[in-house]
Amino acid sequence: MRLGVLLAAAAALEAACRAGWIDGMTMIPPSEMALAMMRMLASGKVTGDILYTLRNALAAIFLSVGLGFALGAAIHALPRLRRVLDPLLASYYAVPIFVFYPLLIVVFGINDVPLIVIGTMFGIVAMIVNTLAGLDRIPRALIKSARLLGLSRFEELLFVSLPSAGPYLITGVKFSIVYSIIAIVAGEFILSSRGLGFRIAFAYNDFDNRTMYGLMLLLLTAVTVVILSLHGWEKRLHGRWGRHW
Repeated sequence: MRLGVLLAAAAALEAACRAGWIDGMTMIPPSEMALAMMRMLASGKVTGDILYTLRNALAAIFLSVGLGFALGAAIHALPRLRRVLDPLLASYYAVPIFVFYPLLIVVFGINDVPLIVIGTMFGIVAMIVNTLAGLDRIPRALIKSARLLGLSRFEELLFVSLPSAGPYLITGVKFSIVYSIIAIVAGEFILSSRGLGFRIAFAYNDFDNRTMYGLMLLLLTAVTVVILSLHGWEKRLHGRWGRHW
């Protein structure tokens, strides 16, 4: 059904562009976007930018997921600290993260690190919040059973907490991926001289619609494939959890 909706939207946009209802200077048909994307990939002229964005995005994703899970577990174990932090976590995304970029340049220098830190800051809270939600929903009977069986803290985490909280953790991973990529590409758009975000901004300023929309289609396609894969895994985890209970 999702694929049908996407194809129908693409066909409607194609027809509108071909009929002249949408100005060619504003948007090109999806078929031309796909052709431009394949030509750029075949030519290899954006390979360096793709690898640059991919490297920064992966670093930000791993940091935001790893640190977010660790901090979420620590906060869950400290109820008093959680009561203090809950309002801050709820309002976190109201803060314009990019205002910290000049400070990060002063601290880390003019390199990739400030961009990775921005991506991590953007994705980490989504992982913290979903970690807390998952740990909150572990049935108390499981925890008591684990302790009666004499499981260590590590065994309890590995065999009880993680499987029970798994669906919520996958949701946190999914949101962290999206937020980190948004931050990395947006940061490249306004703060970098390399990467897909920079290339899109440069093509926009140069009125090069084919390059701009081709790169946007490449980015959207890659993110959509990753998110749909995680969504399928999340559904399977929810299904297993539901059958178990």
